[in-house]
Amino acid sequence: MPGQPGGTPIEGTPSEDGPSEGRPCWVDGRFADPAAAQRFYGDVLDWTFVERPVESGGGARAYADGRAAADLVPPPPGQAGQSAWCLYFASPDAAATARRIRAAGGRVLTGPAETGRLGTVLLAADPGGVPFGVRQSGTAAGVERRRGPDGFSWAEVYTRDPAASDAFFTAVFPYGVRRMEDGGLDFKVFDLDGEPVLGRLAMTDEFPPGLPPYIGVYFTVRDCDAAVATTLERGGRTVFGPLDSPFGRFAALIDPHGAAFAVLDPAEAAGELAALPEPG
Repeated sequence: MPGQPGGTPIEGTPSEDGPSEGRPCWVDGRFADPAAAQRFYGDVLDWTFVERPVESGGGARAYADGRAAADLVPPPPGQAGQSAWCLYFASPDAAATARRIRAAGGRVLTGPAETGRLGTVLLAADPGGVPFGVRQSGTAAGVERRRGPDGFSWAEVYTRDPAASDAFFTAVFPYGVRRMEDGGLDFKVFDLDGEPVLGRLAMTDEFPPGLPPYIGVYFTVRDCDAAVATTLERGGRTVFGPLDSPFGRFAALIDPHGAAFAVLDPAEAAGELAALPEPG
């Protein structure tokens, strides 16, 4: 269903102070039971884990072939809601980004707050309720570049209010926007300097009616069908897929804790890749 999985690696082209504004720079999953989540994602994505210090919020950092892939952490005190993955966008000034979020009709949920080595972080939501994070770089590196399986590869905004999301994200970050012709789907790509960094898909009836809007985080895998099978065996479920695309075979999934994620096997690409239209 998504039209552009497998785009720019997460750290993009770093500027002097870190990733350029609006680029995905980190991803974490917030789980009421991080240990159970570790077991699930260790099986599905072949991750290994190193425990994080309690003073940093606890949980664990996931590694793929020795490279940082994500954090799996408990929710902050008093915020034990739905388990979910959160994508963070880089900002040179988190306070200024927070002001733009509010001016564009979004909500700042927490922060901006200093978080040690991660830098200044805030959590927010667009006008339709799509949650995301913003990170002003600290001394810790972001998700490391992944050329092989098991790391972050792409993300898409899944929204029931696409016009509001389009206006919001292009007001908050310096994105160009391109509409993709993809089988009648309402799908757009946000880019920086002509380079795709994020997709946006209007949610259709294929999405469960109770599923809230979210940013779908894609992880590369060695075998999409095997990852889907393991997800189902471990108590998860599918939203759609597996499906073939020019970017690889992919599927959107929900883990046993209710957190949505997606997997992509780029080695199983099928079909021709359409050229991106001009921004407009």
